[in-house]
Amino acid sequence: MDKFKIFFTLFFGILLTSCIPTKDLIYLQENDKKSDFDQTVETVNQKPYRLQVNDILNINIKALDTKLVEIFNANTQTTGAINEQGVYFNGYHVDDHGNVRIPVLNEVNVLGRTLEEVRIAIEKRLLDEYFTSDAGIFVVVKLAGFRYVVNGEVESTGTKIMYQDRVNILEAIANSGDITVTGDRKDVIVMRRFPHGTETFHIDLTDANSMKSPVFNLQPNDYIYVKPLKQKTWGTGKTGLESLTTVITILSLATTTFLLLRN
Repeated sequence: MDKFKIFFTLFFGILLTSCIPTKDLIYLQENDKKSDFDQTVETVNQKPYRLQVNDILNINIKALDTKLVEIFNANTQTTGAINEQGVYFNGYHVDDHGNVRIPVLNEVNVLGRTLEEVRIAIEKRLLDEYFTSDAGIFVVVKLAGFRYVVNGEVESTGTKIMYQDRVNILEAIANSGDITVTGDRKDVIVMRRFPHGTETFHIDLTDANSMKSPVFNLQPNDYIYVKPLKQKTWGTGKTGLESLTTVITILSLATTTFLLLRN
């Protein structure tokens, strides 16, 4: 009877510890339950992105008379579907000195500037050197896609590009097929480049307070890494049924081996 109790306790201990709890799979959980009337909307203060080396820009210069600005838009892709290859070959690359080369204007320094600051600088040069205000100069400056890298326990790893101005980490992960069942949502690593070097951040995506993290809203060229849970290393199964099957298999193998050695 004592041996049965020991076996029973060991069996369920393995079964429980090898399963992945549901609370480890749910995003943005509230620690304190509040009524809908108690919840308040908090503003998100996101600083504008400042351009770095190797960024790719899409710059489009417009005017009342389109022929006046055709030469300035020599690199701009105006027809056909926009794809990653087209963006790479037709976009304006920020070189190692922080400059982009624009037809006629030549080099324009953009390093450390926001997109709005670059737009204003280009418009000022055009109006100071080539046009009057009557030309109706209108400049559009955008990142040629929001680029980031995701690796680890997600369905689709690699470099991703999303064509929108802002991307949060949940959108980025969803665009990568979501985190697998064996991925650690409680300790996702985000590596971010700064002028002084690269910094590493940790974020718990199961906690609603993660929305206040400085890396919840991504910046272009961020690197996201999702670590595996210990259950994947053990190989015992992600669910109770898988774990039960594993335990039964091990017990069957042990019983068979014991009987063979006994005979």
